[in-house]
Amino acid sequence: MSRSGPEVADVFRRYGDAYREQYGLSLSKAQRSAMTAIARCRTAALGGHVEECDACGEQRIAYNSCRNRSCPKCQSLARAQWLEDRQAELLDTQYFHLVFTVPQEIAAIAFQNKATLYNILFQATAETLRTIAADPKHLGAEIGFFAVLHSWGQNLSFHPHLHCVVPGGGLSPDGTRWISCRSGFLLPVKVLSKLFRRLFLQALEKAYHAGGLQFFSALQSLDEPAAFRRYLDPARRTNWVVYSKRPFAGALQVLDYVGRYTHRVAISNNRLLDIEDGQVRFRWKDYRVGSQQKIMTLTADEFVRRFLIHVPPHGFQRIRYYGLFGNRYRNGKLARCRELLGMTKPETQPTDDAADEDYRKKVEHLTGVALWECPACRQGRMVCIHVLKPATLVPSITDTS
Repeated sequence: MSRSGPEVADVFRRYGDAYREQYGLSLSKAQRSAMTAIARCRTAALGGHVEECDACGEQRIAYNSCRNRSCPKCQSLARAQWLEDRQAELLDTQYFHLVFTVPQEIAAIAFQNKATLYNILFQATAETLRTIAADPKHLGAEIGFFAVLHSWGQNLSFHPHLHCVVPGGGLSPDGTRWISCRSGFLLPVKVLSKLFRRLFLQALEKAYHAGGLQFFSALQSLDEPAAFRRYLDPARRTNWVVYSKRPFAGALQVLDYVGRYTHRVAISNNRLLDIEDGQVRFRWKDYRVGSQQKIMTLTADEFVRRFLIHVPPHGFQRIRYYGLFGNRYRNGKLARCRELLGMTKPETQPTDDAADEDYRKKVEHLTGVALWECPACRQGRMVCIHVLKPATLVPSITDTS
């Protein structure tokens, strides 16, 4: 079904070439790839196929998706697949949603050293949660969780933070008991905040002394160790924000809620209002004034710049798993948790052979949307009658999303 409103892809198609010409030298490989992929997504540039209804003869052209993880149109199927994969890992216990963020001084360094600072953010967050949870004064258990990186605010500003989803308990040190947290309370956020700050700053200083950070523009002076130490002084004294959201109502709510975070991109197409005269208007939510809905207008260049700063570094993993959910021991650890919680064994998950099935079957299985159904007569099935090879140029046509 085609969208009638403006899309991020429209911005790149209209203004992308001019932006590359002016700022191309400052773009990373991942940013250039994202621009190209999003502009070409579901157009003749990527090829596609012609389908025909076997009942009424209705025909339609379906162009291929770019599958870029920063594309607003290509996340629904990936999200559905991820949620299905996580289904068997749900435990019959409380679930908590914690958010770890960094002060502005650190965000400024992260802006110029994304991969390094993002890795430190994951590392410090994971060590903080596991250390405090293992402390007998708090929970005294080995916990499991996954963390999702977001780098944006509602107005596309740079605001790196992690969303963590944590079951309300864990395995005892000897693995013989399931230890539950108190109802509605996982771990003290003030204790988490202090340890998170210490671990993060330690890792940051280690990366600095190892030559793993680079500075330019307004931060150029931080190349001097004394200036770097002075710059971090306010961050050492301020309280770092660890926010514990309201616990999930139950394990089943986790999948629906968390799916909104795992495969989200900086801005969705449905927030865009119009693209006219070199400007882009979009809706945003101002959390500082009671989540009030507002409208922001940016020049096309500024919109592209803000969107691209949230494209993850090439090959960077935005979703990571720790503790009981760690990839190496996940199956055995979760099986033990289910046993101690008195849960039944989950159904066998589909094999990797499912990845080779017709994409329409996969979409219907994961989302319930029947792409087979004829949009005209609603009776026949759409059958591929011709494959379209990719075009050499990006066409100025309406896409098939």
